[in-house]
Amino acid sequence: MRIFFLIFLSLIFMTAQAQNNLNRGYKVKVGDQSPKIDLKLLDGQLINNENIKGKVLVFQFTASWCSVCIKEMPHLEKEVWQRFKDDDFILIGVDLMEDLEVVHEFIFSTGVTYPFTIDGDGSFFESFTLPKAGVTRNIVLDQNGKISFLTRLYDEKEFAQMIEHIEQLLK
Repeated sequence: MRIFFLIFLSLIFMTAQAQNNLNRGYKVKVGDQSPKIDLKLLDGQLINNENIKGKVLVFQFTASWCSVCIKEMPHLEKEVWQRFKDDDFILIGVDLMEDLEVVHEFIFSTGVTYPFTIDGDGSFFESFTLPKAGVTRNIVLDQNGKISFLTRLYDEKEFAQMIEHIEQLLK
């Protein structure tokens, strides 16, 4: 009987892991309305669900200790921000739970110019993700605030698909 119980627990764990791999750590999916947005950017600008309507928005979840994030950020700067910043488009770097001084140094060291905010307690990040999810993520919202594209880690093919997707939304 004990062996069956252990097998049963193993199957539950494997099912949960398989589900996590399918959703890549997200608790939201494409087509969902964005969770509540109530952010203050480092420049003092307020961003919320109401004032982003009509714009395509990308949240880039990042942190200074994340090597994959650091690899992706120059691509976001050049291929996304510089390309679309004059359109109805916003790219916001969302630093996960770091101090202001660390974030300023991080922005300076990566050379990015897109707006940033700090998710001090991680609650904004967790409104999109499962507990203990990895940080390298981009979430694209359409003009109606619906999630329209999700990335995980930095994969060149997926990154190119995200750019094409943003381009289509802005047409």
